Amino acid sequence: MYRELEAVGLGVTLAAVVEPDPGRAAEAAAKYGIHVFSTVEELLRADLGLHAASVAVPTLQHHAVGAQLLEAGLDLLIEKPLAANLTEADDLIARADRNGRILQPGHLERFNPAVLAIEPKLRRPMFFEAHRLSVFTPRSLDVDVVLDLMIHDLDIVLIFAGSPVREVRAVGLPILSPKVDIANVRVEFESGCVANFTASRVSTERVRKLRFFEPRRYVSIDYARRDLLVIAIDPSASAGAGPAPGLSFAKPEVAPGEPLRLEIEAFLDAVRTHRPPRVTARQGREALALALEIQAQMAAHAGRAGLTDFFEPN
Repeated sequence: MYRELEAVGLGVTLAAVVEPDPGRAAEAAAKYGIHVFSTVEELLRADLGLHAASVAVPTLQHHAVGAQLLEAGLDLLIEKPLAANLTEADDLIARADRNGRILQPGHLERFNPAVLAIEPKLRRPMFFEAHRLSVFTPRSLDVDVVLDLMIHDLDIVLIFAGSPVREVRAVGLPILSPKVDIANVRVEFESGCVANFTASRVSTERVRKLRFFEPRRYVSIDYARRDLLVIAIDPSASAGAGPAPGLSFAKPEVAPGEPLRLEIEAFLDAVRTHRPPRVTARQGREALALALEIQAQMAAHAGRAGLTDFFEPN
C-alpha cells in the first residue's frame, strides 16, 4: 500500500523492509527495489533517514520491535492488538510519549467507510450484536480468536458505547488450534448498554457484521460490503412504502474507500501534522484490556465447566 501511495504522489517513499526469511527477503527486494534487512538493528544502523514505520510482526513481538523503533525516533503504525499484555502496552505508550512519537494501533475497522458514515450520527446505542466469522487459516495462531478477530469489534463497541465496562461473561473453545478458536462474550457497560460478541476462525463462511439498537431505530453494519441499513420507527410509514407498516428502511450514503488505504493515509497525516491519530494508543490499550479480561473469563468458565477434554494438556 505504501508503494501505491508513493506512485500516486502522496508524499511518501517506501524505503526499506525488515524480513528475516531469506526467500521472502529476496522476493521483496526484487518486487519493490528497496533495501531489505534481516533485523531491526541492521535497519537502524543503515541510517536511511526514516520517519515512520509499520509494524506487522506476530503479536508477541510487537513490544520488542516497537520499543526499538520508538527509541530510534520513528512514528509507528502497529498492528492490532497493540501488544501482548498491558505491561508491554503501557511501556510502548510511555516510550511514545517520552519521545514525542505517534503510536497508532492498527484497528482497521475504524476506517471502514460504513463506520465512518454512522459514527457522527450515533444516538444512544443500548444493545449490540457483533458477529465475526472466518474460515480457518494457519495465520495469527500465536494468539486466540479474541486477539485475532474479536478485538476489531471490541474496539468499535467501546467507542460507540462510550461507557466503562461493568461486567464480562465469556466462553471459548479451541477447535483446530491449541488456543481458543471460537468465543461468545457478553459485556455490560456502566450505562446499562449490553453487547454480545461472537467470533470464530473455524467457520464455513465469512461474516463481519455489527448490529445495534438505539432509541427508535436499528442499525446494521456490514463491514465486508461497507454498507449500512437503518430501520427507524416511523408511524407515518405505510405498508406500501416499505416491507412493514410503521417502519422506514434506509441505506444511508457511504463514501467509497478502502479501509487499509484510509488507515495508512490517516497515519501519514498524523505523522506530518503530529496531531493525535484517529485511533490512539490509549484506545488500543482499552481494547486490549477488554480482550484480556475476556480471556480471563473464558479460562474461569472452562475451569468451572470442567472443559479439560477440549484443551491440550500444558
